[in-house]
Amino acid sequence: MNLGNQDNKSRRLPLHINHLAEKAFDSPSFFRLWIAQVVSATGDWLGLLAISILAIRVGSGNEGAALSLVLGARIAPGFFFGPLAGVFVDRWDRKRVMVFCDIGRALVMVVLPFINNLIGLFIASLILEALTMLWSPAKEASVPNLVSEKFLTTANSLSLVAAYGTFPLGAGLMALFGRLSTALFDSSWADNIRLDDMGLAFYANAVSFLVTALLVSSLDLPKKSRTGEIENQGLKKQLLSPIRELKEGWQFAFINPVVRTVNAGLATAMLGAGMVIPLGVIYTDELLGAGKSGFGVLLTALGFGVGAGVLLVFFLRNSIDKAKTFTRVLFGAGISLFATVSTGQIHFAMVMLFIGGICLGVIYVVGFTLLHENVEDHMRGRIFATFYLLVRACVLLALVIGPLVEDGLDRLSSLLWDRNIEIAGLEIAVPGV
Repeated sequence: MNLGNQDNKSRRLPLHINHLAEKAFDSPSFFRLWIAQVVSATGDWLGLLAISILAIRVGSGNEGAALSLVLGARIAPGFFFGPLAGVFVDRWDRKRVMVFCDIGRALVMVVLPFINNLIGLFIASLILEALTMLWSPAKEASVPNLVSEKFLTTANSLSLVAAYGTFPLGAGLMALFGRLSTALFDSSWADNIRLDDMGLAFYANAVSFLVTALLVSSLDLPKKSRTGEIENQGLKKQLLSPIRELKEGWQFAFINPVVRTVNAGLATAMLGAGMVIPLGVIYTDELLGAGKSGFGVLLTALGFGVGAGVLLVFFLRNSIDKAKTFTRVLFGAGISLFATVSTGQIHFAMVMLFIGGICLGVIYVVGFTLLHENVEDHMRGRIFATFYLLVRACVLLALVIGPLVEDGLDRLSSLLWDRNIEIAGLEIAVPGV
C-alpha cells in the first residue's frame, strides 16, 4: 500500500472532513475515490436508463430488438476487449487511465442526445463499454494502494454500496428530468440543444463523469508506467508482449488456488443469480401462484438480503476467516436457492431468498477482498479483467441458457411424470422451472 504524501494531499480537505475520511474511510484518498464511485455509479444508472429509453424510441416498431441490440453492445466488448484491457491497465498509469476513460465517457454522453438512429446508438454503447472495461480494473487494482490491508473488507463493502445502492438515485433523477423538461424547456432553443428528458439525463451523466475525473486526478496513487520498458524491446517482442502478459495473467488466475477458487465461486454465484431473472417470473406465476407481480416481491427480498450481507461482513470483518467464510457461504447460497425452488409458499420463498441474498453479499465482498490480498500490484489489472469477463459470461449464459433448459426440462417432466411425482402419498410438482 502506498500512502506517501497523504498528509499533504489531505490538506485539500477541511479539517473536520479530513478527520471523518481517516476515521471512516481509512484515508482521505480512498474517501475521494469512494465519492467518485458514488457520483460515477449514479451517472451510470442514469445513463443506462436513458440509453434504454432512447433505444426504444429510436427503434419504434421493433422496440424489443432495438433494446436487445443496444444492451448487447454493453456486454459484447467484454468478451473481446476485456482480457486486453487488463494488460493495458497493468502497463499504464492507472490514475491517467481512469481520468482518460471518464473524460471519454463524458464526451460520448454529450453526443448521445443528437443521435437519432440505432447504428449510432450501438456504436456509442460499444465505446462506453470499452472505456468502462478499462476503468473498472484500474479502479479495483488501485484500492489496495489507498487503504491498509485490514481495511480492505470495509473498502469493498463501501464499493458495493456505491455501485448498487445508487440505482434509486439514478432512477429518481430520470423521473425528475422528465418533469423538468416539460415544465422548463418547452421552446425551440431548448429543442435545438436537446434539453428534453433524454438530453438532460445524458448531460447530467457527462457532468458526473467529469466530476469523477476531477476526484480521481487528486488521488495519491503510485506513478507507474511500463511503456518505456516495452519501447526498449525489439519490434517482435513489442508485438508479442501483450499476448505473453495476457497468458501470464490467465495462468496466474487458474493456477493460484485462492484466485482460482474466488473466480470460480463468484462466477458460479453470478450464474445462479442470473438464472433468477429469466426464470423468476415463471416460478412465481406457476409454482407460487403469486402472479407476475410476485416476482418483484422476491427480487426485493433478494436485494435487501444482499444489503444485509454487506452490513454483516462490515460488522464482523475483524473476526472472520475470509477463505473459510467464502466457501461456506457459497454452499449456503446454493442451499437457500434449492430451498426457495422447493416450496410453494411465497412467504417461505421470500425468507429463503433473503438468506440467499445475505450469502451473495458476503460472497461478493469477501471474494473481492481475497483477490486484493492475494494478487500483487503488477498483476491486479489482468486478474480483475479476467474476473469481469467470467462474470459477464456467466450472466449472459444464465440469460440465454436458463429459458432453454427450463423449456427442455418441462417437456421431459411432462413426458415422464406429467409434471407431478407421488411419493408415499405426497404429491410433488416437478415443472421444468
